[in-house]
Amino acid sequence: LGNLGNAYFSLGEVKVAIDYYEKALAISREIGDRQGVGNHLGNLGNAYARLGEVRKAIEYYEKALAISREIGDRQGEGSDLGNLGLAYASLGEVKVAIDYHEKALAIAREIGDRQGEGSDLGNLGNAYFSLGEVKVAIDYYEKALAISREIGDRQGVGNRLGNLGNAYARLGEVKVAIDYYEQALAIAREIGDRQAEGGILGNLGNAYASLSDLKKAIDCYEKALAISREVGDRHGEGSDLGNLGNAYFSLGEVKVAIDYYEKALAISREIGDRQGEGNRLGNLGNAYASLGEVRKAIDYYEKAEEIFAAIGSPNVEVARRALEHLRKAPGQDSGLPPRPSA
Repeated sequence: LGNLGNAYFSLGEVKVAIDYYEKALAISREIGDRQGVGNHLGNLGNAYARLGEVRKAIEYYEKALAISREIGDRQGEGSDLGNLGLAYASLGEVKVAIDYHEKALAIAREIGDRQGEGSDLGNLGNAYFSLGEVKVAIDYYEKALAISREIGDRQGVGNRLGNLGNAYARLGEVKVAIDYYEQALAIAREIGDRQAEGGILGNLGNAYASLSDLKKAIDCYEKALAISREVGDRHGEGSDLGNLGNAYFSLGEVKVAIDYYEKALAISREIGDRQGEGNRLGNLGNAYASLGEVRKAIDYYEKAEEIFAAIGSPNVEVARRALEHLRKAPGQDSGLPPRPSA
């Protein structure tokens, strides 16, 4: 039953997977199989995380972690710690995430789990990337990529290439980034990883947008959005909608952009994605500022600032600069404030 759940999960049929995991969990509890209970709790955590119900996922991961420690399953413990790190990172609680990933990495090295080591290094790279420490992130990604190639982990190679693309894009080396994304996209399609394919298309869209090739960007975002909806990736769907909003904003179609931002905001709130919620509020503030609706813009940016401050996001400074700019000329639009990225 657990294997059937995994199969449906990999097909993006997450609610079907949850049904199988719950049945498998009940059987494991009935027969006293503690390792099975821990595995199925972890799988349920993964499923709820995929649906964007991150707080619920954390509850399952914590129960799984307690069992892994109770029975001395070091590999399971490392996996549970890594999953908790990913969950907190997706909520924007990055320093908490780093602590979990460092503990997971120590276990992977202790037991000689090379695949786990590569994943943990990549996760640490993502965490430092989100804190703006891009060169530190690149160092982690390159170490992770070397391990994935060494052990023949094609999915890992694709993930790390995509991560390196993100890092070089952040550094402004967009053509280098596009090369990494295209390599990653080819691997995702080769191995049939639809969720990864959608994420990479979104990143390619961002790269083309930064080169002002907005038609190409919108095409990438629309393909990414279709995949996110197909696989039930609510977090990805919110990001794709936000990206489409940014693209239409750049084309001067502000009301179209606002519609996308509002849909993205609704998803971020629904799934408890605080970082995403803050980004969307900032995007809406920017959009209304451009329409000259300064009071409305200030209201959105104040909400964004509050969220970014609460989760320790570096975007808090972007929101504060925008508010300072808007408050200098209340009642009129004196140019566009900076905005958080999607």
